Amino acid sequence: MILRKPHPGDKTLIWPLDKTILLRQCSQDIVSIEGKFMAKTSAVKERDFVEKIEKLLGDLKREIISNLLASNEDFKEILDAMDPKDLADVASDDIDRKMIEAIGAHELKRLRMIESALARIQQGKYGICIKCGKKIPYERLEAIPYALMCIDCKTAEEKRNR
Repeated sequence: MILRKPHPGDKTLIWPLDKTILLRQCSQDIVSIEGKFMAKTSAVKERDFVEKIEKLLGDLKREIISNLLASNEDFKEILDAMDPKDLADVASDDIDRKMIEAIGAHELKRLRMIESALARIQQGKYGICIKCGKKIPYERLEAIPYALMCIDCKTAEEKRNR
């Protein structure tokens, strides 16, 4: 910045001689202020998003627990109803029992992942890929709120597991 040289004993402020330099500095200050505002706005949006997801995860957790309890009741009913029957009835009961067990196992896995996501929210690590450390896109987290990895890392993992 080019400044006017003060005269000896001059107590006036020193002003930039070139107005374009002053304007450039002002615009840089405005951009800096806008950047800080956008960062705060982004942080607020992220906090709101995480709060929304936390509520969704809590709802999913309650739903899964309710389903597991209902499945457990169904399982008890099947076991109680298992009287000596013909082979077709025994096979049908066995299939029902295995389906309930499979559904229960899948729901338990989802429940663990939901609890893990809730723990990551509490730790401030929610939405960060556990493989590469990048942010997981909001769209993915809205679709699968307990996602651990970004799409690229998950795709790579699935290819390795084939």
